[in-house]
Amino acid sequence: MSDLPLLEQKYDLTDDQRVRFREDGFLKVSNVFDAATLRYLEPEITRLTFTHNQLDGTPMKERDTYSKAFIQVGNLWEKSEDARRLTFSKRLAGMATELLASNGVRLWHDQALYKEPSGGFTPWHADQQYWPMASNLSVTAWIPLHAVPLEQGPLSFGRGSHRKRIGRDLPISDCSETLIQKEIQDQGVVEVTEPYELGDVSFHLGWTLHRAGPNSTALPRKVHTVIYMDSTMRLAEPSNPNQALDHKKWTPSTAVGEVMDDPLNPVLFATDSGANSSY
Repeated sequence: MSDLPLLEQKYDLTDDQRVRFREDGFLKVSNVFDAATLRYLEPEITRLTFTHNQLDGTPMKERDTYSKAFIQVGNLWEKSEDARRLTFSKRLAGMATELLASNGVRLWHDQALYKEPSGGFTPWHADQQYWPMASNLSVTAWIPLHAVPLEQGPLSFGRGSHRKRIGRDLPISDCSETLIQKEIQDQGVVEVTEPYELGDVSFHLGWTLHRAGPNSTALPRKVHTVIYMDSTMRLAEPSNPNQALDHKKWTPSTAVGEVMDDPLNPVLFATDSGANSSY
């Protein structure tokens, strides 16, 4: 097992970064990981993603928009110790805790999102439409395992869209792309799209609208994600079929109204007395 110290070392966010995250609903952070860390972890995340790829062998032209967008594999942390090290990284979880201004975070789930060569666009959507959470204190870390140029489909965010109520009842689809695109234009929401340098990681809130362009390169876009929620998050009554499915899949032992303390939802970071980070 390789020594990967950055996974556990504190990352010092600035006051400006914390303010921008609250205002914008997202934040891209530079130099979270170095080349050596990503070079070690990428082959294992890639192996797991393609081993568990349920779309394997399905031609792109025969897939729907969702399936063209990416290969999606969840809870990699249960399948590999190296994947667990990345998902359980105190560096990432500490950043998520700071950005949420929380006393700690627990895991909702992780997932690989690999956009294949010639893979299609990811439609506009808000993640928390899928999640039966009683508050808005959820955040996703989007962790590219390499630099992601515009041609490979990095994330695009709607700045400040977490404060709007646009498309919150729309699952990812051609419909969500069309309707949300029109609404953000009508309401003057600025779309922000930037390439990711090696080591960049972005964080976005559960209600922040986002999308990604197609991958027009000959190489896959390789991304690992970790979804965090406040450590005291309670299960809300599912409000749609997707939330009912996610309840059963990601926190099966939790009853409505209870803190989501299922074995699948361990606390990944906690602060001392709600103040100083415990690394």
